Amino acid sequence: MSNNRKYLDADVLARLRLVELEARTIVQGIISGKHRSPMRGFSVEFAEHREYSAGDDLRRLDWKVLARTEKLYLKQYEQETNLACSMLVDCSESMSFGSVPWQKTKSGIRSKFDHAAIAASVLAYLLQHDGDAIGLYTFNDKVLNRLSPSGRVSQLEAIFEILSLGPTTGKTNIAPLLHEVCERMTRKGVVFIFSDFLDDMDSLMEGIKHLNHLGHEVVAFHVMDPQEMDFPFQDPTLFRGLEGEPQLDADPVSLRLSYLENLNRWRTSLREELRKLDSDYVLLRTDEVLGEVLSEYLRGRKSRTRKEMRGPLT
Repeated sequence: MSNNRKYLDADVLARLRLVELEARTIVQGIISGKHRSPMRGFSVEFAEHREYSAGDDLRRLDWKVLARTEKLYLKQYEQETNLACSMLVDCSESMSFGSVPWQKTKSGIRSKFDHAAIAASVLAYLLQHDGDAIGLYTFNDKVLNRLSPSGRVSQLEAIFEILSLGPTTGKTNIAPLLHEVCERMTRKGVVFIFSDFLDDMDSLMEGIKHLNHLGHEVVAFHVMDPQEMDFPFQDPTLFRGLEGEPQLDADPVSLRLSYLENLNRWRTSLREELRKLDSDYVLLRTDEVLGEVLSEYLRGRKSRTRKEMRGPLT
């Protein structure tokens, strides 16, 4: 145990152990039996052109160059081996909500924040395994903790200890942090956002546009609880407002249809706006097996990257 851990209170230390244990278990499952990391290929960049030679794959031709110069050139790509990656984890009050028990333990309910913390830890493990620099920001309506990207061995432990502090009060306000990250990330990298995205859509997209403009990639992990997704309530219920919203005593059966319609409309809008900005959207339900969801995303991403490397005609 590090010297810092001696000063963590019992609740924080228990959360740290749960998050760390589950993250390590998921990582072992993802990389077991693989000779190459599932993260490899996370950032593939155009490197240069080379002149076409007989027998080359025509699918890699740069048609824009052909139209401009009437000469045949192929696109070549190279893979960055040292990424700068930042994990942005939402600690706002709404992330404290949860209805799903922790698996394999009797340690209470797993909140949306817990799920986000484990997912961020898994990706941090995998990135560090590849020698990449990893950093962490936690936030609500302001930045709570900053850990600049680093490849040092102790970085992962520092990330665990920050995440073990848990969610806070306050509303979600992601955009100011995105603009700050733009100022702090001095080279192209990947920004992972873990949030329920209960935020203003326009300001959020402006922040992502700023990151895109500077060459950064954004991956949005949308963390939601099954009660939010399915609205299974049957009896008259007092709903407690979070992030400044009032309580509501209501008949959930009469609200269910309109609630689900509004939820699906909002999720579709979020996903489509991210797609327009070439940003990945990944739904993380707290009742789904996190290792399976992350593995499926990483496999899909590797497959997509291979297709991009083959050229524009695939």
